[in-house]
Amino acid sequence: MIKDKFRNIAIIAHVDHGKTTLVDGLLKQSGTFGEHETVSDRVMDSMDLEKERGITISAKNTAILYNDIKINIVDTPGHADFGGEVERSLNLVDGVLLLVDSSEGPLPQTRFVLQKALNRDLPVILVINKIDRPDSRIKEVVNEVYDLFIDLDANENQIEFPIIYTNAKDGIAQNDLEEDSKDLTPLFELILKTFKGPEADDDFTTQFLVTSIDYDSYVGQMAIGRLNNGSIQRNKQYSLCGDEGISRNKKLSACYTFKGLEKVKVENLEAGDIIAIAGVENIKIGDTISDNDDPKPLPRIKIDEPTVSMFFHVNNSPFAGKEGKFLTSRNISERLHRETLSNVSLKINATNETDVFEVCGRGELQMAVLIETMRREGYEFMVSKPRVITKEENGNILEPVESIFLDLEEDHTGIITEKLSKRKGRMVNLQNNGFGRVTLEFKVPSRGMIGFRSEFLTDTKGSGILNSLFDSYAPWFGPIPQRNSGVIIADRPGKVTQYASLAMADRGELFADIGTEVYKGMIIGERNKTGDLDVNIIREKKLTNMRSASKDNTVVLRPPRKLSLDQCIEFIAEDELIEITPLTLRMRKMELDINKRISKAKKDKI
Repeated sequence: MIKDKFRNIAIIAHVDHGKTTLVDGLLKQSGTFGEHETVSDRVMDSMDLEKERGITISAKNTAILYNDIKINIVDTPGHADFGGEVERSLNLVDGVLLLVDSSEGPLPQTRFVLQKALNRDLPVILVINKIDRPDSRIKEVVNEVYDLFIDLDANENQIEFPIIYTNAKDGIAQNDLEEDSKDLTPLFELILKTFKGPEADDDFTTQFLVTSIDYDSYVGQMAIGRLNNGSIQRNKQYSLCGDEGISRNKKLSACYTFKGLEKVKVENLEAGDIIAIAGVENIKIGDTISDNDDPKPLPRIKIDEPTVSMFFHVNNSPFAGKEGKFLTSRNISERLHRETLSNVSLKINATNETDVFEVCGRGELQMAVLIETMRREGYEFMVSKPRVITKEENGNILEPVESIFLDLEEDHTGIITEKLSKRKGRMVNLQNNGFGRVTLEFKVPSRGMIGFRSEFLTDTKGSGILNSLFDSYAPWFGPIPQRNSGVIIADRPGKVTQYASLAMADRGELFADIGTEVYKGMIIGERNKTGDLDVNIIREKKLTNMRSASKDNTVVLRPPRKLSLDQCIEFIAEDELIEITPLTLRMRKMELDINKRISKAKKDKI
């Protein structure tokens, strides 16, 4: 049975192509908000980190009413690191809007999200966005999208997609470029025409697949997903079909449907709608709520395996416990496992040490978001350098390989090619656009990309664009050189002095400002040579009765380089950690004592 009163759609795109802005426009023009309501831009990006970074991190759904038809819209992340969000979100919908920038065209993450949609055989509407850009190249971009569909082995039905042109920022959609439209009405009409209502039966066995978990201070854990079949009533008993079996007699305390950005409490829920329920404890993503007497679970959500891991340590530095609220291994363990309830692409593995946890995910960005979220919540801990997750096949070790897409000025091609070659990268494509910029494509082991992004921005003077996408697993590439420089390390506790900082001016670049409290083994700078350097950074100038030379007063101290969390993750070496607190980021050696580090280095050489 087709439920024509519903449309369930997702918006997919590369990062920053305008998904969230388009949703803003659809919400405003559908009458979801009242005339006197003030609506902020990027209203769907509710997390502080999403607003700061300008990206969507977690998938969110909203609902609008157009011509008495309820359109449930899922706004998905565009970055491959949050692919788990995309994969589970596509379980909710019957069609997708593929958003592509009119100038940039399809980019790596466009390929990633489109592949997921095609694998589920979802119909596609191509939305060419930002048609007002002065550098738009609309016809070329449409042809590039057709090429992408062919490259991804789309079938005949999938490749016959309708096209619409939008300026999401101004809330305008056009069926053709000559059309004089003033709003998004053409897009609304195309959605209703192209996408069918969900296939669902109210009289069939209840089947509700959980695709997302939310928390509410009043009702506790909430499960969000699509009611595929049957109906759900509050206070009625149901079965929970989980990965460990079926448990019956689960009573729901609350039922919700979506209207705009709000959850509306109702007594009954109808098949085909995207809904939320509360009252079932220990429910997980992928579980099915079904009839109590004759439960029929749906297939669990399958996602790609993690490719990167980091070790989370309990903070044991001399400054431990001074700034954080949650410090213990129990605090950290509970928080990490709670994250896996709502983030299906993360896995937590126990280690031989009770105060160390291995966190596995999709990439450095996903890890950085988790770390930043935890520190803002008051957690204090340490993290290691990211490392790739390998596989063993027929006695051979396989490691993940990424496709790297670079857009940079022609003058920078040589240095970037050289550096990626040292990181075992292999060029597969080079295209000179004829405007002083070139497009490069490399296949690089994921290990080789750790720490490269900062170098890339430095080498291209901030003008280069880098995108990456997981490609495949390949045989181990052998050793890959990472950071070329050593670090400057404090050899004793105290406060950084101006005198000692001046003495380091020709040794490298400092990270610590004058007056900063440091401890033995803490990294305070980057050396301009290979090999680490332990220094007395708290040394003060000895006072004498002799007048100092005038040159002593003319030395200018460079301001210290402040590293962000992402830069710290890229910077540290295998034997280093980042100390994370709500107020401070510190880098340090795993082993703080210099004598023990020297002794270990000698043993490793033997």
